[in-house]
Amino acid sequence: MARTPHPGELAAPDPVRLLAIRDTPLSVDEVLAAVGDDAAGGTAFFVGTVRDHDGGEDVARLAYSAHPSAEAELRRVAEKVAADFPVRAMAAVHRVGELAVGDLAVVVAVACPHRAEAFEACRRLIDDLKREVPIWKQQRFTDGRDEWVGA
Repeated sequence: MARTPHPGELAAPDPVRLLAIRDTPLSVDEVLAAVGDDAAGGTAFFVGTVRDHDGGEDVARLAYSAHPSAEAELRRVAEKVAADFPVRAMAAVHRVGELAVGDLAVVVAVACPHRAEAFEACRRLIDDLKREVPIWKQQRFTDGRDEWVGA
């Protein structure tokens, strides 16, 4: 639980610097800029891209959809990670809409005082995002079939 500052003491800044679900291309540079922090000795990133195959099938495109509560759920997940690790700064952006092979689907980053905790917190952030935030993927295969993942 966060400590309440004493009178005259500044509250610690919110380590959650950037959270978004967007229908426009994602930027690794934007996420890197968001998590810059002079007190962080380690910054860990995860960049998820659309690959050209899944389960032995050739993938042509993906489409991501999100529930209207997805951004609020993303904030809840991020705040839980920030509470469990010494996070100085974190960011997470996920794309929705039509994506082509090679497009960025998700970018997350966590800055902590040390690299080990940055790696752990980043891993937890992407894993919890994928498990708990209501975002669904529709894979479209080159043979014309499609399937929903996570729905």
